[in-house]
Amino acid sequence: MSPYASRSKSSRGRSRQESPSPLRTEYQRDRDRIIHSKAFRRLKHKTQVFIAPAGDHYVTRLTHTVEVAQIARTIARALNLNEDLTEAMAYGHDLGHTPFGHVGEDTLDQISLNGFAHSSQSLRIVDQLEKDGQGLNLTWEVRRGIASHSKARGDFLAESLIDKSGETLTLEAQILRLADSVAYLNHDIADASRAGILRESDLPEEVNRVLGSSHAQRINTLVMDAVYASWPASGDDINQEPGKPGTPIIGLSPETRQAMMLLREFMFERVYLPLGRSAESEAARDVVRALYSHFLSNPEEVPPPYFGPDIAPEQAAVDYLSGMTDHFAIRVAERVKPGVSRDLFDRVPLA
Repeated sequence: MSPYASRSKSSRGRSRQESPSPLRTEYQRDRDRIIHSKAFRRLKHKTQVFIAPAGDHYVTRLTHTVEVAQIARTIARALNLNEDLTEAMAYGHDLGHTPFGHVGEDTLDQISLNGFAHSSQSLRIVDQLEKDGQGLNLTWEVRRGIASHSKARGDFLAESLIDKSGETLTLEAQILRLADSVAYLNHDIADASRAGILRESDLPEEVNRVLGSSHAQRINTLVMDAVYASWPASGDDINQEPGKPGTPIIGLSPETRQAMMLLREFMFERVYLPLGRSAESEAARDVVRALYSHFLSNPEEVPPPYFGPDIAPEQAAVDYLSGMTDHFAIRVAERVKPGVSRDLFDRVPLA
């Protein structure tokens, strides 16, 4: 393993001390806890980009998560970094996503008193909400990676690698941030094509030339380039000056990075922003607003562990609503405000 890798034996540990496993590393245990959580299972019925699509082959939040884990592990293995840590963070990074994808997140962020970000909610889920309010008691490194994976619009590789707590992101957490984008950009192209709103030939010429003109080519180019550009992180860089290890980072070559950011901006303009203004998106916003208003006014209807003596109604409403799947949110909304989901009702099986 690379000297720059995060080692399980050197973990900062858990909030509640536990006896070590005789078989699994600490990061393997974290991965398994996430996979067996209720929040992870709910991802299969949460929107990625397209709300309530008619076909069976559109990406869901769960299939996205699996793709991110696969890409992240490939990069980590090639660079001699910690696969177990990378995989655990990947499986947990989107647990806090709302129903209806980023439309739901944006709406809840606007109406919630304290704002909302799915990365922070993912951390709250693993720390406090899972296991009937006990949390999963994950390691510090996995928790930090989950909380720090989000990226603003623009060249996210130019962003600081210091997280909100002032700590430098581990190389494994940096891999997660890159793998997340590699995964969603490419499967969102496929879904947009499936929906008839985009053709691969519509992509910028520079993107097709540098990254490739197919799903497989683009992913292969980005993963291979990330490995080559980040090779000092492997610990096997023959060009590294002895005695001066430096601080390796995970990144891309200049040409590939420019093409990826061009593709990302193209997807915002042609897919993400237009979809956010669609009739389905407006209906989803109405559902989120109706549910938030109802549970804020009627906190006694929020089940534990989301609401209790020490939990404010505002937090209970956010926790309960953000944890809902698309299907469940629509069913509950129809109960508390009949007709609010009229544009979604016929598109989602409510039985």
